[in-house]
Amino acid sequence: MKVPILKSFMTVDRNSWEFDNGSDPTGELGGANFGKQQGSGIPSRSQGSRIASAVLSPAVELWLRSQVQQVSELSVKIEGSDRQIFSGAIPKVTATARGAIYQGLHLTSIAIEGAGIRVNLGQVIKGQPLRLLESFPVFGVLRLIQADLNASLKAPLLANALSDFLLPILPLGDREQPLILQNSQIVINAGLLTLSAVILRPEGTQIPFVLRTGLRMLRGHELMLENPEIEFSQSSTKHIVDSFKIDFGPEVEIEELILNTGEIVCRGGIRVLP
Repeated sequence: MKVPILKSFMTVDRNSWEFDNGSDPTGELGGANFGKQQGSGIPSRSQGSRIASAVLSPAVELWLRSQVQQVSELSVKIEGSDRQIFSGAIPKVTATARGAIYQGLHLTSIAIEGAGIRVNLGQVIKGQPLRLLESFPVFGVLRLIQADLNASLKAPLLANALSDFLLPILPLGDREQPLILQNSQIVINAGLLTLSAVILRPEGTQIPFVLRTGLRMLRGHELMLENPEIEFSQSSTKHIVDSFKIDFGPEVEIEELILNTGEIVCRGGIRVLP
């Protein structure tokens, strides 16, 4: 499934998305605040939708589980009246997950909200798989703790980006050989990432190094390594290198990226395509 993002379609109040302050380094979160209204004792009609609870919620949860390699906890809530949902229209879906692995990326916690969703409900009722009929906007909050970021270093997305950055600046004679890293370890500090690793060359040579860099988002889909410096064990000299951009493609729209001690939090929107 493709997941291009069109920021102009974002309709979710992104200021209402907050992880509880009770999070700890193990990745346990109190949940996400989806901007619930306070003081209203009037239940919405959508809360009583029998179709949502009996048919769609399990189908959506099954579909979400099929999109990831693994997930520890997954919760799905669908809002809408029976009349809306019976027509195949879902006004809003909220989902939270912990311990998800997507394409090798270990996602500590994620909370998403999608709106204006149309699905093949008639076929779902007959036992067919859930299928999207139209694209729809999603906004989400993602949290990565340090341990999960380290577990993600071998994911193709991170491994390829790291290789593209390191190869031009490393003291290597043959830059056509694949870059093999061992003992890779990232430390997350406020506003700073530190990567220590050992490059293993085909002939057996080992090149230990330490990379320190800040991170900053550019135009929503470009991540910039800001003021990176790299130090090799053979020399105590720190090499200041040009800032490096990682382009996630026009389908990505990250609006905020925060480096706290031991964790990264990012917020952004997507538009999911069928």
